[in-house]
Amino acid sequence: MTALQNEIESRLADSEPEIEVLLAEVVGGRCLRVFIDHPDGVTLAMCERVTAALNDLRERYSLEVSSPGSERPLTKPAHFRRFVGRRARVRTRHPRPVAEAADGQRPALARPTRSTGSLRTVGDGPVVQSFTGELVGASDEEITLAAEGGIIAIPYSEIRRSNLIEE
Repeated sequence: MTALQNEIESRLADSEPEIEVLLAEVVGGRCLRVFIDHPDGVTLAMCERVTAALNDLRERYSLEVSSPGSERPLTKPAHFRRFVGRRARVRTRHPRPVAEAADGQRPALARPTRSTGSLRTVGDGPVVQSFTGELVGASDEEITLAAEGGIIAIPYSEIRRSNLIEE
C-alpha cells in the first residue's frame, strides 16, 4: 500500500469510518483514482463526501472517486480472504517460474511477452508475471491461486496488482 493511500485512509477514518478505501493510485502522473466500498454499497452521495474530504488533493491531481465495480481491486489480506472461491487475476512484481507440462509443452498459463512475442525464461523454465484462476486460500503472508498450470502461492509482497474477474 502506498503512502498516499495510507494518508487517504487515515483522513477518512474519522469522517467516514464505514467507508473502506480499496485502492488509491496515481494514473498518468496527474489523476488520483480512489476506489471505495461500503457494507451497504457505494452511493453517489458517498463519492461526493469522499471527494469533499480530499478536496485539497485536487491542487495536485484531478480526482476520481468511484465504487470498485465487478472487477474489484484486491489489495489487502482481508480482501483476498473475503473472496476465496472467486476468480482473480494477479500480476506480480517479478517474473515467477511455472512448471512445464508433463508432455513438455508450454503450460497453458504462460503468456508470451509483449516485446518479443516469446515466452520469457529464467534458468531452465518459463516465467510469467500474470496469473488468472480461482483464489483458493489467503493467509497473512500469501495467497494461493489455482491457475491453469496448477496451484501457485504468491506472497503479498510480490503482488503488484490484483482484481476479481467477472464470472
